[in-house]
Amino acid sequence: MRVLYFFFVLISGVFSAQKILPFDTLNLKEVKDMQIDDYGNVYLYRNKDFSFTKYDSVGRQLGKLMFTVPYRVQNVQNPLSIPVFSENAQEMKFVDQNLNEIQKINLREKFSFIRFAYAEDLQQIWLLDESTKRLIQYNFRNDTTINAYPFNLNIEDLIDLLIYEGKVYMISKDFFSVYNLKFEKLFEAPIENARRLRRENERIAVICASKIFLYTTEDGFQKIFEDPETQIVDKNSLAFFEIKGNKLYLYTKGDLNENRFPKSFETGLKPKEEERPASIIEEILETDKVLREEEKEPASQQQKD
Repeated sequence: MRVLYFFFVLISGVFSAQKILPFDTLNLKEVKDMQIDDYGNVYLYRNKDFSFTKYDSVGRQLGKLMFTVPYRVQNVQNPLSIPVFSENAQEMKFVDQNLNEIQKINLREKFSFIRFAYAEDLQQIWLLDESTKRLIQYNFRNDTTINAYPFNLNIEDLIDLLIYEGKVYMISKDFFSVYNLKFEKLFEAPIENARRLRRENERIAVICASKIFLYTTEDGFQKIFEDPETQIVDKNSLAFFEIKGNKLYLYTKGDLNENRFPKSFETGLKPKEEERPASIIEEILETDKVLREEEKEPASQQQKD
């Protein structure tokens, strides 16, 4: 019985199904973008009123920011300093965990016209200057331009870009592309309805309308999530999230629905023998065997006496 108990507990954890989070459906209507930080907080952006609202995992509002013009939220991976950029206002802001503004950078004063801005860290931002066609590495702490690279690519269909360790990751209307800083193409793959990029250590996640892809230099470009019926999808380091039918769903790594999660995702793209559920079951069986052997020992000892 002990073996069966451990077995069913294990299976229920490994093969966990989707979970519906207790979110007010009214909060999920007319949402244009959604992001999730690694603490499980949910950030919703609405184009209708340019509002950016933060909720905890059960739907309680933690903060709200009302923009006067459209802003693009870069990412919420560091909830203590969230970068947002407005092409209309030509400025970048950083907001804290309560969505209060902690810093504003006026880009009009120093540059021509910035089409995209990417905050690399708390000191440097990368700026794509449309007028001069340059990609600029700018230290906003001491107001200095570190580097400037000629950018001769077509940016009309450009949706998002990310720079990491000398590589430029870009999504456009039809492609995900990787370039070096000389803008020599290193990789390209066709995509549809791409929304934004997210970096997770060495891995680059491409968030689309109903799909999520993962790119690494070693493993290439792989689809790790897909749901044609979804409104919006996103992920953090631990799980996937989607809005579907004005409800918020959570999928953990234990959800082994192969139509939704390939096995490559479950083991971090490179299968490891010690991570297989079978090995865990074998350990439980071995532990139970040892316990049963120990229970028999007192009886056999009495017989000897």
